[in-house]
Amino acid sequence: MAETNILDKLEGLISRFEEISTLITDPDVISDQKRYVKLTKEYKDLSQLMKARQEYVQCLQNADEARQMLTSEDDPEMREIAREELQTAESRLPQLEEEIKLLLVPADPEDEKNVVMEIRGGTGGDEAALFAGDLFRMYSKYCEMKGWKVTVSSFSEGASGGYKEIIFNVTGEGVYGILKYESGVHRVQRVPATETQGRVHTSAATVAVLPEAEPFDVEINEGAVKWDTFRSQGAGGQNVNKVESGVRARYMWRNPNTGIEEEILVECTETRDQPKNKERALARLRTFIYDREHQKYIDDIASRRKTMVSTGDRSAKIRTYNYPQSRVTDHRINYTIYNLDAFMDGDIQDCIDHLTVAENAERLKDAEL
Repeated sequence: MAETNILDKLEGLISRFEEISTLITDPDVISDQKRYVKLTKEYKDLSQLMKARQEYVQCLQNADEARQMLTSEDDPEMREIAREELQTAESRLPQLEEEIKLLLVPADPEDEKNVVMEIRGGTGGDEAALFAGDLFRMYSKYCEMKGWKVTVSSFSEGASGGYKEIIFNVTGEGVYGILKYESGVHRVQRVPATETQGRVHTSAATVAVLPEAEPFDVEINEGAVKWDTFRSQGAGGQNVNKVESGVRARYMWRNPNTGIEEEILVECTETRDQPKNKERALARLRTFIYDREHQKYIDDIASRRKTMVSTGDRSAKIRTYNYPQSRVTDHRINYTIYNLDAFMDGDIQDCIDHLTVAENAERLKDAEL
């Protein structure tokens, strides 16, 4: 029976949950930040499973009691109560089983992290830069709806508006687990503002979503970082263009996947305070190194799956925005809606929900649950 199988799987986790509950109060564990963070994450995941197990067991008991009442009770009113109780329990049990199956599948350890997002105009010149600006506005609106904070680290404006490139941080709860689906090439089909004959052009922008690395995720020899300073550009009052608050960090790093030494370059003009910009540039440097070191892990996941939802080739075209038809199509899951204006205003949750369902189906298949 399905319930016996699920309860057997959960039974083996009870002792581990109790063990971690004790460990995270141990001063020696708390002093080891890397271990402590890992254990608290596991504790949080197991807490969800234990809560679901408790509800599942209660639901089974309610169903059994209702069945017994139906066989032993003569009072019509009591029998009707028992029938309703049994119906409620039997409809909830399959839902709980699916929830527990998903909780049993190991989650992506990066899902709870904040992210660094990069949007770059691709093919299409000025129109691609304008589209990159539209995408940034779309994500900003979505993050605002979610209550997440968006902080721009650096940007390069297009000649006609928009951005040739914009890099920004998003902080909040479970950000990477939701925004990771946005990595890839986004294609737009519309009549550019510069087009005099009304012809539809196709342009593209690339979006990269990187899980933000914690200080203990990556070790950097800060003494080997070479710093340059420069004057910030853009709006910002008298301080801009006069004070060298912008920072540029250069760091030589040996890629463990290729063995090749490469230079990583990051810039930050986020604040007027140079020390703060240095601190944030180091955070971005850690994130970029972390991303490169984990690319092999990401590729391994993608190679085991028949479809790529949230991982794999970042050069793959994932979505088309067709303005003449007011259509948005996500090519990974054959998702299409005809409500482009709302989508570009940040109403992207339904698409992300469909991607999440597809991703979860793959995870369950991989785990053979």
